[in-house]
Amino acid sequence: MRIGIDARFYGPEAKGLGRYNQKLLEELEKLDAQNEYVVFLRQDNFDEFLPRGKNFKKVLADFKWYSWGEQFIFPFLIYRQRVDLMHFTHFNAPLFYFRPLVITIHDLILQRWPTHRNNFLSRARYFFKSLVYKVVIYSALLHAKKIITVSQFVKKDIINCFGAAEDKILVVYEGAPEVASSKAPGASSILKKYGLQSPYLLYVGNAYPHKNLSRLIEAFKILRHGQYQNLQLVLVGGDDYFYKKLKQDNCDSAGICFGGGVIFTGYVPDQELGTLYENASLYVFPSLCEGFGLPPLEAMAYDVPVAASNATCLPEILGEAAYFFDAQDVQDMAKKIDDILTDDSLRQRLVTAGRERIKKYSWRKMAAKIKEIYQN
Repeated sequence: MRIGIDARFYGPEAKGLGRYNQKLLEELEKLDAQNEYVVFLRQDNFDEFLPRGKNFKKVLADFKWYSWGEQFIFPFLIYRQRVDLMHFTHFNAPLFYFRPLVITIHDLILQRWPTHRNNFLSRARYFFKSLVYKVVIYSALLHAKKIITVSQFVKKDIINCFGAAEDKILVVYEGAPEVASSKAPGASSILKKYGLQSPYLLYVGNAYPHKNLSRLIEAFKILRHGQYQNLQLVLVGGDDYFYKKLKQDNCDSAGICFGGGVIFTGYVPDQELGTLYENASLYVFPSLCEGFGLPPLEAMAYDVPVAASNATCLPEILGEAAYFFDAQDVQDMAKKIDDILTDDSLRQRLVTAGRERIKKYSWRKMAAKIKEIYQN
């Protein structure tokens, strides 16, 4: 069988979607030497994927995500490759692709949380994009042979929001990193580079409104006004519009945020990110809406206790390995963080449970299940 994979999100720049594409392809190369694979990539990530198997071929598909080119030109490129089955690894399957396909839907956050800039033109554009989004996702759900999703919560969300057939949706959990064996050398210089000192709270991810970082900062201020005058809050993520707005709302004219307590690192490469994880006192994940929630699992791999929102899929994915708070209650968030910082037995329980929890999730198992879906 000849299988096409839309991997235009491949690589670290696309964050969670990029990791999903990268790990899926890495594991499929190890698992499948029989089927042929055609991997579609953009110019920006074309050189990042280097096929190791003779049955993997890459094709340039330099169409921007959510663009007209993606919808109206990309399908004809796929047709020319004569694939038997196409896997679109996000909801944005082209409207005019009518051959057999499967899709992965990671979440319905665009349905629930607007990410427009705060002006009229941005709101008008968002309204139009939201309309197109609904048309595209309805079409993808209608034409897909199977719909892969990453949690039971998202499966229920798809059924409730779009009326998709339950037996058409298959839950395939994402993977988690293996437990880190030891601390990397040169940690002190990396921490110094970003202006970090212990103790600090860590968050890794984007600053979209549903990530709830403004409330996290308010909870942090409560802690700093109490017994934690030296505590830092470290926010790791690319310096986009939403991070800039967060800084604007919380920093002074010199760019100092809450007396230097809140640190915005900007983008941190993977080889340095591990050091930030393993030296954190606590990982905090205050999100109001998630499809899977990979960063808390990454923190668990570094033996970092996790405090997380009790919203959407997070209790399902994190289980007993996280200490949950009400994401909309700043006081509760601050209290749960304080509990972990002051209770050594609670910290150790969370670390031990985290090590066990991440064993539940495997990129290899994910790829094997998806390969089985292709075959079926």
